Amino acid sequence: MTDSAVAPDGWAQRALLPGELLADGVRPHLRRTGRDWAMDGLFFVWSTGVFALLLIDLPSRDYLPGWMLAVDPWFGGAACLAIWWRRHHPLMLGLAAVPVTFLSSTAFGAMTVIVLNIGLRLPPRTALLVIGAHLAAVVPYLLEYSVPHEGGYVAVAFLVAYYLFFFAWGASVRLRRQLVIRLRADARRERAEHTRRLVDARRTEREAIAREMHDVLAHRISLLSVHAGALAYRTDASTGGTAKPLSDSEIGDSVRVIRDTAHQALEELREVLTVLRGRGPAEGDRQLGIADIGRLVAEAERAGQRVVFTRDLDAGAAAALRGPVQRTAYRVVQEGLTNARKHAAGTPVQVALGGAPGQGLTIAVRNALRARPVTEIPGAGAGLAGLEERAALDGGVLRHGPSATGDEFELVAELPWGPTPLGRDPKDQPQLPPH
Repeated sequence: MTDSAVAPDGWAQRALLPGELLADGVRPHLRRTGRDWAMDGLFFVWSTGVFALLLIDLPSRDYLPGWMLAVDPWFGGAACLAIWWRRHHPLMLGLAAVPVTFLSSTAFGAMTVIVLNIGLRLPPRTALLVIGAHLAAVVPYLLEYSVPHEGGYVAVAFLVAYYLFFFAWGASVRLRRQLVIRLRADARRERAEHTRRLVDARRTEREAIAREMHDVLAHRISLLSVHAGALAYRTDASTGGTAKPLSDSEIGDSVRVIRDTAHQALEELREVLTVLRGRGPAEGDRQLGIADIGRLVAEAERAGQRVVFTRDLDAGAAAALRGPVQRTAYRVVQEGLTNARKHAAGTPVQVALGGAPGQGLTIAVRNALRARPVTEIPGAGAGLAGLEERAALDGGVLRHGPSATGDEFELVAELPWGPTPLGRDPKDQPQLPPH
């Protein structure tokens, strides 16, 4: 169903649809459309045509009382004119037409339109009461004049069936229009729900991008801080005479490392901003994965961090892992190295990868705990929470905290090697016992 079918706003729809279907669902549409004018004109022509034919035949009904023959045309003409008010006052018109049923035979054409309007525009219970009043009012005429003079009970049956047919026609049109209105309301609700889902999806995506920015930039900025801090320390020490001055080559190497790290941070920030602008990664861009962990460890070592990297998994099998799992593994190592630089600077870090098809993938980052951790590098504190959600979305679990012996801090992720179980909520992931 298109928007034009749900909420018509063009002149063609306003001209071809009945006014009831142009209502906003709160108040009725009181102005006639082009179709309404055409139908009212057609019904008026029909009613006046039947009125004229029966008026010509009226003198032949000499079995009717003279007073009835005198008032018949007046009631018939009034009924024809009243058709123009049938849309806005259906109940009043239906009740006013009850005596006309008995007093005027020339109103026969107008009465069929009025009966149709009763079925079309009145609630079912009210419509049945009004049509019952019409049938009750016509009974005396049928018994007194139709049975003896106008064809007997066949004429009576025809007249009753004729009235009921138009009443049923009007009721069926009413039901069809109500169905269309309900479908339009359902479509509006579905559009509103779709809009809400889009808003929620965009908000979720923004939250994911915020976590991504933390994971990416915290690592790079921590590297910059370490390099700059080491350079400042050596410079101060050489100035104070406690260490020999840095050579030009050492200064150049440090500056180049800082420059390269800053460039990489800007590139990764550019990728995140590209996603924020809604364009997504360019075609051919490769997402970071397990194959990039070695480079990540090498960068940390160049920054002066002592890292022991062990890898116990087949490279070919690891390359076939799902992209989200590989990306989560990379982020776990990245977050572990960043946290070690923040909270346990100078302590060695152990990074271990292991797993196989059917066994799952395990990523572990461990470092010695400092008695009094000093955090010189600020952070948002949301990295581990984001990693927990990443692991849960991939169908795995993440645990972090002091080890069983209490002398190490460990960050361990256990991820599935195969597909993620469908319908799994991150809140429902099993929790590992603390170490």
